[in-house]
Amino acid sequence: MSRTFTVAKYQLTLEAGEHGLSLPPYKGSTLRGGFGSAFKRISCSMRDAACRTCLLRASCPYAYIFETAPPPGSEALRNYESVPRPFVLEPPPESKTVYKPGETVCFNLILIGRAIGYLPYFIVAFRELGETGIGRMRKKYRLAGIEAVNPVNEGESDIVYHAGDQLVRNVDLSLNINVKNQIPDIPFPEEPEGFTPDESVACQKETTHEFPVTQRIGLEFQTMTRIKFEENFVRRIEFHMLIRSLLRRLSSLAYFHHGWELELDFTRLIERAALVRMVEDNTRWVNWERYSSRQDNKMNLGGVVGRVVYEGDFSEFIPLLRLGELVHVGKGAVFGMGRYRILREDLLTSFIDGKVDSY
Repeated sequence: MSRTFTVAKYQLTLEAGEHGLSLPPYKGSTLRGGFGSAFKRISCSMRDAACRTCLLRASCPYAYIFETAPPPGSEALRNYESVPRPFVLEPPPESKTVYKPGETVCFNLILIGRAIGYLPYFIVAFRELGETGIGRMRKKYRLAGIEAVNPVNEGESDIVYHAGDQLVRNVDLSLNINVKNQIPDIPFPEEPEGFTPDESVACQKETTHEFPVTQRIGLEFQTMTRIKFEENFVRRIEFHMLIRSLLRRLSSLAYFHHGWELELDFTRLIERAALVRMVEDNTRWVNWERYSSRQDNKMNLGGVVGRVVYEGDFSEFIPLLRLGELVHVGKGAVFGMGRYRILREDLLTSFIDGKVDSY
């Protein structure tokens, strides 16, 4: 049986309508909330029925993308709190809230496994959302275009959709990772022409085999990261907590959205991860509250942001960390939470020396 873990990345460009756009500083929740409603409108034929009891759920795009359920009689991962959705919305890093007519907003859409085949539904849903309006003021936008982006080389991209002709092109720049009894090395992003360390946001360009047995690596949690350990959300992310969370997420994504089990020695990996020490911690907890129209209540979704440095033997963990960079880690990934990057060596050195500003 083929064990291929597939990730596809797309960049969507929204163009503000005649009344502009009003969006919150962190746009992940707004994008996810409006998009979910639009997706249901264009794909669900039984809108008043609950997904769990709907007779059409087995063939319904909305039920699969938003209400993924374990297969009947499934024993694998039966103790997981919920099945992760097979997509991630990465909102723009900017905190800008007001966009004038004609200004654009760009964000990334990550699709995982079988969800890649549902891309046309995502396109129609975001186009529909633009026609009905987004945000509290329901201001309209135009879906100007979508590009497929190579997940490990953002310099490689191709047009999937353009508002001018409204054609959906068959472009495949997805990353296919063949997994047997371990996750293989994933290439680090290629450095663009004219690259200088201060300009690039890419990771240091090394593979697992080029990492010393014992060394320091740094991670930057770019969006609020919510990791649970012993039933509580942690404010200090020890390395073993990060690895536990990554293993849970990757295992579930493999099983429910690719159809196979990730056969790693979880116990041994966690034991080895516990030997890795945190030597620098420049993170902080950021509170964030969102309103859920489906649950009709406010939800507290704070998380950790900032930089941290770990020291130890990373020979088995770099592939896990690289894959986590693509699919995020922890709770709330669909909102863009849990996004992190591995710091380049020059940034890590500056951080340890106290030359890099806090997040």
